[in-house]
Amino acid sequence: MSASTSELSYQSGFRNHFSSEALPGALPKGQNSPQRCPYGLYAEQLTGSAFTSPRHQNLRSWLYRIRPSVSQGAYRRLPEGGVATAPLAGRADPNPMRWDPLPLPEAPTDFVDGLKTLAANGDAATQAGCGVHLYACNRDMTGRFFYDADGELLIVPQLGGLMLRTELGVLEVLPGEIAVIPRGIKFQVRLGASNAGARGYVCENYGSPLELPGLGPIGANGLANPRDFLTPVAAFEELSGEIELVAKFGGGLWATRLTHSPLDVVAWHGNYAPYKYDLARFNTVNSVSFDHPDPSIFTVLTSVSDTPGMANLDFVIFPPRWMVAEDTFRPPYFHRNLMSEFMGLIEGIYDAKAEGFSPGGASLHNCMTPHGPDAATFEAASAAELSPQYQGETLAFMFESRYVFQPTETALAADFRQRDYVDVWKGLGSHFDPAGHFDPTVP
Repeated sequence: MSASTSELSYQSGFRNHFSSEALPGALPKGQNSPQRCPYGLYAEQLTGSAFTSPRHQNLRSWLYRIRPSVSQGAYRRLPEGGVATAPLAGRADPNPMRWDPLPLPEAPTDFVDGLKTLAANGDAATQAGCGVHLYACNRDMTGRFFYDADGELLIVPQLGGLMLRTELGVLEVLPGEIAVIPRGIKFQVRLGASNAGARGYVCENYGSPLELPGLGPIGANGLANPRDFLTPVAAFEELSGEIELVAKFGGGLWATRLTHSPLDVVAWHGNYAPYKYDLARFNTVNSVSFDHPDPSIFTVLTSVSDTPGMANLDFVIFPPRWMVAEDTFRPPYFHRNLMSEFMGLIEGIYDAKAEGFSPGGASLHNCMTPHGPDAATFEAASAAELSPQYQGETLAFMFESRYVFQPTETALAADFRQRDYVDVWKGLGSHFDPAGHFDPTVP
């Protein structure tokens, strides 16, 4: 095993064309597939776009590895387990839904076995929509690797860190950070420094690869800065033995046997690679006069669709920030959306809910389903004295999509589903007084 596999080294920039080698001279000079590669390596191209995509959308990397990926056995179908793929059976539900955190497993469970699908939309076969999964694990993946042919994976840790050992290098991702594993890249998940367990969220994006949103009138700066995205440098292991490679393909899980570790890429170059991002580096834009701004200003990454402005998927965060708007109801307003919203909470308290939305929990508000602050939050915010306030110690996020989310039967029947969630709005009575002026300080 190469010593470089344990080192955490990164290259900065979003989807840059990188060159990286774990051994000097491992990258061929001047061409991608020479007759004989340095060190007796095999050249293999990995593409994440059509060959004829426009240059600015073309995604591919050249890998120089000890054995080519074709060195594997036949695939066999695995039991379905807790993972599902769109389109799902049944019908979408207009009811607002909320779940408590997914309990940590008691039996030894690795990342793949700990995946549970909560909802999905679109159709993976047509490369539209996304799947939303939760994960809870307490065991390293050893002798086992995974890749997803149905979509790219956006991993959002909530409890405990993860070590993502990928074909192109190693990423360590902690709560408050995210990682993206592009479609088809093989990886292995090990727990961080604490082996007590890890929990979080995964968005499986079936559509166009995630990219940085346009800034428009915001200008050249703000939101996520490309320089803050980190891609690993080359690291490899030469390891022989009984290895299982699990693939998510066509909505199902498949497995094949290898005689070696698939993390044997000694060098690579290109712009199709995994990356991580620290959400604390997001440059938040907010109102400094009046009104609560739309959540679109908190977009970190977007998967565009064929309709301009209507995303296949937006990844939006609600980070620590100053609230200074005057004569304004500062929490999120009551709203009904064309877009559908899946929310999660990484830490702290979400400012639209007084209680019930815990770190590790989730909520779902589908297209045109009304939602907003609960009764307690509305009353408190309506009567609050508006001085500058720091909304700190909080980090929530949203997967927002043009497609309606269909919860899985497992999610609907889960013990940790809050079946009384709709009751949080029962206390919103009428304050209407046609003869006078509503004073929120008077009961």
